[in-house]
Amino acid sequence: MPIRWIPGRGFYANAFISGSVLVDAGVLPMAVEPYRDAIEVIVLTHGHHDHTAHVREIAHLCNARVAIHEADAPALIDETRSLSLQFGARPPGILPDLVLRDGDRVEGLRVLHTPGHTPGSCCLHDEETGDLFSGDTVFSDGCFGRYDFPGGSRESLARSLDRLADLGVRGLYPGHGFPVEEGGDRQIRAARELIRRL
Repeated sequence: MPIRWIPGRGFYANAFISGSVLVDAGVLPMAVEPYRDAIEVIVLTHGHHDHTAHVREIAHLCNARVAIHEADAPALIDETRSLSLQFGARPPGILPDLVLRDGDRVEGLRVLHTPGHTPGSCCLHDEETGDLFSGDTVFSDGCFGRYDFPGGSRESLARSLDRLADLGVRGLYPGHGFPVEEGGDRQIRAARELIRRL
């Protein structure tokens, strides 16, 4: 199925629409409004403010459920975990409708728990197409998300990149930067090699 990219502005994260799933909610609600009738669930790849800033408004706009990994759910109400104060803001102040765990499926996408950037960072994998929504775990330039924020771990992130490198990813749809429709596995392998050298 086609993937729609809604680019993030400034420090705010990209959002993607795959079928009835909106991945991340840092973009302004007006950017999502044209797709409001198609979106049934919002999956947050992790709890940082640049990915969750407008989740409350977008969920209301689309009448959509909100899903996040259980380890990052507290970030929706906690200023320290969400990093919201760094953006001069507050966390969304909501509870998720769905608490995710590794291996769960959301509208055909498999949830992969990939801790390291945050304790509850997740990727969403379309096993039929090989596409991966990677949040801040790995980017399309062969880099990876920071692990020096509260709850981050270089060792966990390295293990997560090892796991992703074995998937044979085709399209890579990251939280920041440009997506790539082919060769995503090469970018993941490059990120894995980079973190091993640190």
